[in-house]
Amino acid sequence: MTTQNLLVELFVEELPPKALSILGEAFADRIVNGLVHLNLRLREPGWTVFASPRRLGVWVPDVLSHAPDSRVSVKLMPVSVGLDASGNATPALLKKLQALGADASAVAGLKRAPDGKAEALFYDSTVKGATLVEGLQKALLEAIAKLPIPKVMTYQLADGWSDVKFVRPAHGLVALHGSDVVAIEALGLKAGNTTHGHRFEAALDPVVLKDADSYAATLQKDGAVIASFAARRAEIARQLAAAAAKVGGGVKAIEDDALLDEVTALVERPNVLVCEFEKEFLDVPQECLILTMKANQKYFPLLDASGKLSNKFLVVSNISPVDASAVIGGNERVVRPRLADAKFFFDQDRKKTLASRVAGLDKVVYHNKLGTQGERIQRMRAIARAIGQQLGGDVLAQQADQAAQLAKTDLVTDMVGEFPELQGIMGRYYALNDGLPAEVADAIEDHYKPRFAGDELPRNAVGVVVALADKLETLVGMFGIGNLPTGDKDPFALRRHALGVTRMLVEKDLPLDLTALVTGAGAAFGDKIQDASPALVDFIYDRLAGSLREQGYSAQEVDAVLALKPQRLGDVAKRLAAVRAFAALPEAPALAAANKRVGNILKKAEGTVDAKINPALLQEAAEKSLAEALQSVAPKADAAFAAGDYAASLQALAALKAPVDAFFEGVMVNAEDAALRANRLGLLATLHQAMNRVADLSKLAT
Repeated sequence: MTTQNLLVELFVEELPPKALSILGEAFADRIVNGLVHLNLRLREPGWTVFASPRRLGVWVPDVLSHAPDSRVSVKLMPVSVGLDASGNATPALLKKLQALGADASAVAGLKRAPDGKAEALFYDSTVKGATLVEGLQKALLEAIAKLPIPKVMTYQLADGWSDVKFVRPAHGLVALHGSDVVAIEALGLKAGNTTHGHRFEAALDPVVLKDADSYAATLQKDGAVIASFAARRAEIARQLAAAAAKVGGGVKAIEDDALLDEVTALVERPNVLVCEFEKEFLDVPQECLILTMKANQKYFPLLDASGKLSNKFLVVSNISPVDASAVIGGNERVVRPRLADAKFFFDQDRKKTLASRVAGLDKVVYHNKLGTQGERIQRMRAIARAIGQQLGGDVLAQQADQAAQLAKTDLVTDMVGEFPELQGIMGRYYALNDGLPAEVADAIEDHYKPRFAGDELPRNAVGVVVALADKLETLVGMFGIGNLPTGDKDPFALRRHALGVTRMLVEKDLPLDLTALVTGAGAAFGDKIQDASPALVDFIYDRLAGSLREQGYSAQEVDAVLALKPQRLGDVAKRLAAVRAFAALPEAPALAAANKRVGNILKKAEGTVDAKINPALLQEAAEKSLAEALQSVAPKADAAFAAGDYAASLQALAALKAPVDAFFEGVMVNAEDAALRANRLGLLATLHQAMNRVADLSKLAT
């Protein structure tokens, strides 16, 4: 059968920019899947997605006008039910055949085949393949119905009576198979071969499409629209780089993929222009200026090689006039009040010290069960002092206390009230303005770090202490009132906070015990919460386990190390490396299996088994040999463990393979004599203890 390329486009009013890329991909994917499902096209790569502010579309190569017929075999029923003793069709069989469009004449052609323990009747028939009109109609309606739209609009059709629901009102439908229009309908529209281009700059309206293959080129030539989201994004990136190079001085447009995606979804014919603002605004912290330009105006600030903001910025316009001065001037006038507001907020905020704002936190509710931000600060201070004292004595404790006291004060400033994203950042600027030490100022900004996966950690010890205090206060408080994350809901970002705690403990190799940290933080709450320390510690280990697996460690390696719940998380990486090295030893599989066997024996033993051996009760040669090997190996393994050489500690255990194998081959552990049995269990407990100091080796057993 011959094939032709297919083009489908839905022309609509302006789509939500932040969802445009996802909508375009989903629309195309649903249509392609629908065609594949009906055998109108093989699922092979090569289709092209189109998504602009006013259109969703897809170009699909090699689509059939009619799917091939197919042979289908339908199981009817057991032979004993379908045929009577004389071999004639039963009423049940005739009714089933009638439902399939057949009659009694089909009985002779039915096939018999085994079906489990019985024999069944099967009806073979030819199913006519779907036409492209039928298949595309079904695929389009399904694509429209299943678009990932959080909220749809209801609007009236041209007849004034009917209404439909869609993300935005639709005004045109194109469906071309080669140069032929496919007669489909959707949203009250009939498919044709015309669409519309740019609102102001289209050379022709409507834009007539000769065939499916000329869609993109015709729309760009006659409609002044780059229909492909990817092509339009690439063109904007190219123009941004060219405009920055033209400005000179080594400046570059700020890199922000989310902003680039959003701007791509706002324009159909991008035209990058250079604008500027007064240099006096550069006295304001550049984070404020950058944020207001990006968030409010969708502009691209220009930064020099050192990351310093320039007073020039780039605008992605949707029109390309011969004289762009009016567009440039308009954007410069629009941004000026925004920057003036930021300057006003900055100037006003600096008239009050951060210390004078502490009392204002008592009026800011943090959580109805946990009190105000002021109460939260007192808890953070207590936790920070304790951690600081442990890590650096009185000096660090005092600095951490001061930073914790001021860490949230910028929440009651005008700037952060207008731009919540600047919390912490503005606190640092205001702290420096107040003459506070750089360590304290940096900690005020850094105590929110790490804010997301891959974010940097606090830059100094004070920041690490306060960041730990902040995250532990949140975790302990929320667990203490039973406010736990469920499914994909985590409104207080407890998973992120737990990962932040593990990253700081691991990457900074802090000499802190996890359980002691959690219980110590709980003391700061008094009787305000229930003690949920065990559950929180498990939660933190779970987050660490997931993070380690993402880093490339196997589930067995992670489970082996974390099964022992090592309190100093900075040791985890060394333990994992040691486990990986041990697993590569030829003796490892047998020792891991033996360790698992020992663990099971000890679990089933009655009462508590002490790891003690009475040499006088050792009778069999194999148990004597194992005891002697343990007496030789255990001190070496323990010494290496105490020195932090976990790899050597595990590798020393390789010498136990032969005596362990011999023990299980020649010694009955559950001897009838109680004293003998207890001594052998004690020998196994001693072995188990020696083998599981670095990790639970039984987790390596397959």
